[in-house]
Amino acid sequence: MASRSFFPEQDIICPVCMDIFTDPVLLKCSHSFCKACLHKCWEENKAGECPICRAKTTEDPTCNRVLKNLCETFLKNRTKKLASASESLCSLHGERLKLFCLNDEEPICLICQTSEKHENHKLRPVKEAVSKYKEELETVLRPLQDKLQAFTKEKQKSDREAEIIKSEAEYIVILIREQFEILHQFLRDDEAARIAALREEEEEKSQRMKERGEKMTKEISSLTEAIRALEQEMRADDISFLQNYKATKRRYVKS
Repeated sequence: MASRSFFPEQDIICPVCMDIFTDPVLLKCSHSFCKACLHKCWEENKAGECPICRAKTTEDPTCNRVLKNLCETFLKNRTKKLASASESLCSLHGERLKLFCLNDEEPICLICQTSEKHENHKLRPVKEAVSKYKEELETVLRPLQDKLQAFTKEKQKSDREAEIIKSEAEYIVILIREQFEILHQFLRDDEAARIAALREEEEEKSQRMKERGEKMTKEISSLTEAIRALEQEMRADDISFLQNYKATKRRYVKS
């Protein structure tokens, strides 16, 4: 691996726990330890001393970031290598899987070939079996791809039709709103015209009633004055009443 090409594994081993560094810290004397290992040493022995050279330090150890990154890279690569190796090795014999059993349809190693389980079974080299089965699956894959393509085209067509339906519906909604707005405007105009005509008729009738009221007020005033004058004449003494009777009769009694 690249990480192991640039530094030996012993350079990333903690001198206390003899394992890969975990949270490595750096002392002033340039020695590095796992953070937990250093604190454990300081709890058991004199704190502030390097467990290797016994150099004293009064400063807190700092994180060795470069060493930490190297350890993380090494562990990651080792995990990948182990996973890859375990996948290509026989779980029973630890040998490389070089053959494929056609009867059991599983990869096996050369030792498995001689076992009772695979006795008289048809075997093929792994590469040959891979080539054969890939060809078989290719015949299955093509119809699936064609089917997928057909469904994709059908869906695209359906999506386009849905967009057209949506656009047509939105256009019709706009037309309906425009038509109803025209109708509403017509009704508003008709309402305004009817109200205006009603107000005009009301004003004319009110004016006639006002004139009629004024005329009746004058009549009442005139009649009141006539009654008052006539009553006054009737309260006069007999001679005066008789002397004025002719004129009073002519004034108030219509022939």
